[in-house]
Amino acid sequence: MARKQASGQWTTIIRPKRGWFAIDFKALWQYRDLVWLMVKRNFTIMYRQTILGPLWIVLQPLLTTVVFTVVFGNIAGLPTDGLPHFLFYMAGSIAWHFFSSCLTSTSKTFVENRNLFGKVYFPRLCMPLSVVASELINFFVQFAMFLVFLLIYALKPNSPVHPNLKLILLTPLMLIQLGLLGLGFGIIVAALTTKYRDLSMLVTFGVQLWMYATPVTYSSSMIAERFPNLLGVYMLNPITPVIELFRAAYLGVADYSLKYNLLSLGVTALIVMLGLILFTHVEKTFMDTV
Repeated sequence: MARKQASGQWTTIIRPKRGWFAIDFKALWQYRDLVWLMVKRNFTIMYRQTILGPLWIVLQPLLTTVVFTVVFGNIAGLPTDGLPHFLFYMAGSIAWHFFSSCLTSTSKTFVENRNLFGKVYFPRLCMPLSVVASELINFFVQFAMFLVFLLIYALKPNSPVHPNLKLILLTPLMLIQLGLLGLGFGIIVAALTTKYRDLSMLVTFGVQLWMYATPVTYSSSMIAERFPNLLGVYMLNPITPVIELFRAAYLGVADYSLKYNLLSLGVTALIVMLGLILFTHVEKTFMDTV
């Protein structure tokens, strides 16, 4: 497939990809306007025929935080390192929601868009990238809400909340890492679901279990205190150091460890590389299986 200018020169040439890591980054940049159109489409589809519309971006983490505060903070009495329960759970839930939404949405890339892929040519990676961009916009809205509550608690007399300005500067890195982890795991699942459709049924359940293996509803200091022998294994979860760093930056209290954060970055790079390799390999033949 190709297009010609009036001068007779080709403007677009589509060649078969070779190798396991044949990603055309130049084509992705050329189709950046398409990614933005997909982002707008995602918002239209997500909030179509809803009464509250985009208000759900704020209501969902707010309601989740209230439930966590009542169940895990008041009823179960799980420790939050001396921080206000509401703020502790909101910090963990908005970071986790960004990652989990990227994962679950990108995992449906091939199955939900097979008709579009069969009709129009564009770099297939544009689709999961648009999902991550959409979820990033949602995160910024939720993050603004979090900052409002953070300011309210921080201005109280004798407040235990003490934001760390140096760690706050690492916020872009934290967001990039969470987005890349969601993208990497998501496209791995997307590649595998072209042959094993059962995986799509397990994603939601698996993500819920994963949340309870991550310090969203509790502090990792509780694991260090009660199960010190398992702490090293527990910190292999690449999301754990990111959430702890996020809490350390904005709340001032968390088991932040540079060693585990560097390990998490290494795991992130490995997952993204593996995801891109599988995605690139599967996109050549997925129309024959989905």
